[in-house]
Amino acid sequence: MQDKSLFEYAVIRIVPRVEREEFINVGVVLYCADQKFLKALFEINVERIKAFFPDTDIELVYAYLCAFKQICAADSAAGPISRLPAAERFRWLTAARSTILQTSSVHSGLCLDAQQTLEGLYSRLVLD
Repeated sequence: MQDKSLFEYAVIRIVPRVEREEFINVGVVLYCADQKFLKALFEINVERIKAFFPDTDIELVYAYLCAFKQICAADSAAGPISRLPAAERFRWLTAARSTILQTSSVHSGLCLDAQQTLEGLYSRLVLD
């Protein structure tokens, strides 16, 4: 029987007006050291975002989210952060910040398949 691996994840949120502390979940980032896995999934529901926050710059949000994915993938186009070890990239991505793109607190669990776990969390926390 395959052993379960420890994983950590955070929900990616759009926070257009930081002072109001209102947000919309748009993605999930998951890190699993045992499976050498660091990946983010996201979706921008433009209609939903514009309904709550009409002045949101969707192109800017999309660019930030793409950079987020590039850092997860260790894509050199994302700059020096992408050259850090996966654990440090995850910590950098999930650090508290006061910008339009933020993450929830980091949560942990056990999984057999990190990709499947990421997809399940994404479905439950973003799409539902």
